[in-house]
Amino acid sequence: MEKQLEKFLYATRWLLAPIYIGLSLALIALAIKFFQEMFHLIPHVFEIAEIDLILMILSLIDMVLVGGLLVMVMFSSYENFVSQIDIDENQEKLGWLGKVDAGTLKNKVAASIVAISSIHLLKIFMNAENVPSEKMFWYVVVHLTFVVSAFAMGYLDKITRHSH
Repeated sequence: MEKQLEKFLYATRWLLAPIYIGLSLALIALAIKFFQEMFHLIPHVFEIAEIDLILMILSLIDMVLVGGLLVMVMFSSYENFVSQIDIDENQEKLGWLGKVDAGTLKNKVAASIVAISSIHLLKIFMNAENVPSEKMFWYVVVHLTFVVSAFAMGYLDKITRHSH
Protein backbone atom coordinates (compact mmCIF):
# COMPACT_ATOMS: atom_id res chain seq x y z
CA MET A 1 0.00 0.00 0.00
CA GLU A 2 2.76 2.47 0.97
CA LYS A 3 4.72 1.70 -2.20
CA GLN A 4 1.66 2.34 -4.39
CA LEU A 5 0.94 5.63 -2.61
CA GLU A 6 4.53 6.75 -3.11
CA LYS A 7 4.42 5.83 -6.81
CA PHE A 8 1.17 7.77 -7.19
CA LEU A 9 2.53 10.82 -5.38
CA TYR A 10 5.71 10.73 -7.45
CA ALA A 11 3.68 10.49 -10.68
CA THR A 12 1.62 13.55 -9.75
CA ARG A 13 4.65 15.75 -10.47
CA TRP A 14 3.52 15.52 -14.11
CA LEU A 15 0.55 17.71 -13.21
CA LEU A 16 3.05 20.59 -13.35
CA ALA A 17 3.78 20.00 -17.06
CA PRO A 18 0.59 21.71 -18.33
CA ILE A 19 1.38 24.68 -16.09
CA TYR A 20 4.76 25.05 -17.81
CA ILE A 21 2.98 24.86 -21.16
CA GLY A 22 0.78 27.70 -19.90
CA LEU A 23 3.91 29.71 -19.12
CA SER A 24 5.13 29.12 -22.67
CA LEU A 25 1.83 30.55 -23.91
CA ALA A 26 2.42 33.56 -21.66
CA LEU A 27 5.86 33.92 -23.29
CA ILE A 28 4.20 33.91 -26.73
CA ALA A 29 1.74 36.60 -25.54
CA LEU A 30 4.67 38.67 -24.24
CA ALA A 31 6.49 38.35 -27.57
CA ILE A 32 3.36 39.47 -29.43
CA LYS A 33 3.03 42.49 -27.12
CA PHE A 34 6.75 43.31 -27.57
CA PHE A 35 6.44 43.42 -31.35
CA GLN A 36 3.16 45.28 -31.15
CA GLU A 37 4.98 48.00 -29.20
CA MET A 38 7.85 47.96 -31.73
CA PHE A 39 5.40 48.39 -34.63
CA HIS A 40 3.84 51.36 -32.83
CA LEU A 41 7.24 52.89 -32.10
CA ILE A 42 9.11 52.56 -35.40
CA PRO A 43 6.83 54.75 -37.60
CA HIS A 44 6.93 57.56 -35.01
CA VAL A 45 10.57 57.39 -33.93
CA PHE A 46 11.42 60.76 -35.53
CA GLU A 47 8.36 62.47 -34.06
CA ILE A 48 8.47 61.45 -30.40
CA ALA A 49 10.41 63.26 -27.71
CA GLU A 50 13.66 61.73 -26.46
CA ILE A 51 12.20 61.09 -22.99
CA ASP A 52 9.24 59.24 -24.50
CA LEU A 53 11.62 57.13 -26.60
CA ILE A 54 13.65 56.26 -23.52
CA LEU A 55 10.49 55.35 -21.60
CA MET A 56 9.38 53.11 -24.47
CA ILE A 57 12.80 51.43 -24.61
CA LEU A 58 12.68 50.83 -20.85
CA SER A 59 9.27 49.20 -21.31
CA LEU A 60 10.77 46.92 -23.97
CA ILE A 61 13.68 46.04 -21.66
CA ASP A 62 11.12 45.26 -18.97
CA MET A 63 9.39 42.82 -21.31
CA VAL A 64 12.70 41.17 -22.21
CA LEU A 65 13.55 40.66 -18.53
CA VAL A 66 10.13 39.18 -17.85
CA GLY A 67 10.57 36.89 -20.87
CA GLY A 68 13.95 35.71 -19.60
CA LEU A 69 12.42 35.12 -16.19
CA LEU A 70 9.65 33.03 -17.78
CA VAL A 71 12.18 30.89 -19.68
CA MET A 72 14.32 30.38 -16.59
CA VAL A 73 11.33 29.41 -14.44
CA MET A 74 9.86 27.10 -17.10
CA PHE A 75 13.00 25.12 -17.84
CA SER A 76 14.57 25.07 -14.39
CA SER A 77 11.33 24.20 -12.64
CA TYR A 78 10.55 21.49 -15.18
CA GLU A 79 13.99 19.96 -14.66
CA ASN A 80 13.86 20.29 -10.87
CA PHE A 81 10.32 19.05 -10.31
CA VAL A 82 9.21 16.99 -13.31
CA SER A 83 11.89 15.45 -15.52
CA GLN A 84 15.34 16.09 -16.94
CA ILE A 85 15.26 17.65 -20.40
CA ASP A 86 16.99 15.38 -22.91
CA ILE A 87 18.82 17.35 -25.57
CA ASP A 88 20.87 15.65 -28.28
CA GLU A 89 24.62 16.23 -28.18
CA ASN A 90 24.56 18.01 -31.56
CA GLN A 91 21.75 20.38 -30.45
CA GLU A 92 22.34 23.75 -28.87
CA LYS A 93 21.92 23.64 -25.08
CA LEU A 94 21.52 26.52 -22.65
CA GLY A 95 24.65 26.72 -20.49
CA TRP A 96 22.72 26.86 -17.20
CA LEU A 97 20.30 24.05 -18.03
CA GLY A 98 20.57 21.28 -15.48
CA LYS A 99 22.66 23.44 -13.13
CA VAL A 100 19.94 25.57 -11.49
CA ASP A 101 18.50 23.93 -8.38
CA ALA A 102 15.37 25.16 -6.60
CA GLY A 103 17.34 27.43 -4.23
CA THR A 104 19.35 29.01 -7.02
CA LEU A 105 16.19 29.48 -9.07
CA LYS A 106 14.53 31.23 -6.14
CA ASN A 107 17.47 33.66 -5.89
CA LYS A 108 17.52 34.26 -9.64
CA VAL A 109 13.79 35.00 -9.62
CA ALA A 110 14.28 37.44 -6.73
CA ALA A 111 17.15 39.16 -8.57
CA SER A 112 15.06 39.37 -11.73
CA ILE A 113 12.17 40.92 -9.80
CA VAL A 114 14.57 43.54 -8.40
CA ALA A 115 15.86 44.28 -11.91
CA ILE A 116 12.33 44.61 -13.29
CA SER A 117 11.33 46.79 -10.34
CA SER A 118 14.43 48.96 -10.88
CA ILE A 119 13.50 49.60 -14.50
CA HIS A 120 9.91 50.35 -13.51
CA LEU A 121 11.13 52.79 -10.86
CA LEU A 122 13.48 54.44 -13.37
CA LYS A 123 10.52 54.91 -15.73
CA ILE A 124 8.57 56.53 -12.89
CA PHE A 125 11.48 58.84 -12.02
CA MET A 126 11.82 59.88 -15.65
CA ASN A 127 8.14 60.83 -15.57
CA ALA A 128 8.32 62.29 -12.04
CA GLU A 129 6.56 65.56 -12.87
CA ASN A 130 3.38 63.57 -13.54
CA VAL A 131 3.59 61.38 -10.41
CA PRO A 132 2.34 62.62 -7.03
CA SER A 133 5.06 62.60 -4.36
CA GLU A 134 3.04 60.29 -2.10
CA LYS A 135 2.85 57.69 -4.89
CA MET A 136 6.56 58.18 -5.59
CA PHE A 137 7.30 57.44 -1.93
CA TRP A 138 5.35 54.17 -2.07
CA TYR A 139 7.01 53.12 -5.34
CA VAL A 140 10.39 53.53 -3.65
CA VAL A 141 9.22 51.67 -0.52
CA VAL A 142 7.94 48.73 -2.61
CA HIS A 143 11.18 48.63 -4.62
CA LEU A 144 13.31 48.70 -1.47
CA THR A 145 11.18 45.89 -0.06
CA PHE A 146 12.06 43.80 -3.13
CA VAL A 147 15.75 44.67 -2.75
CA VAL A 148 15.86 43.80 0.97
CA SER A 149 13.88 40.59 0.38
CA ALA A 150 16.22 39.47 -2.43
CA PHE A 151 19.26 40.26 -0.31
CA ALA A 152 17.84 38.37 2.68
CA MET A 153 16.95 35.35 0.53
CA GLY A 154 20.44 35.29 -0.96
CA TYR A 155 22.07 35.66 2.44
CA LEU A 156 19.94 32.90 3.97
CA ASP A 157 20.70 30.64 1.01
CA LYS A 158 24.43 31.30 1.46
CA ILE A 159 24.21 30.46 5.17
CA THR A 160 22.27 27.24 4.60
CA ARG A 161 24.59 26.09 1.79
CA HIS A 162 27.69 26.59 3.97
CA SER A 163 26.15 24.78 6.93
CA HIS A 164 25.56 21.58 4.92
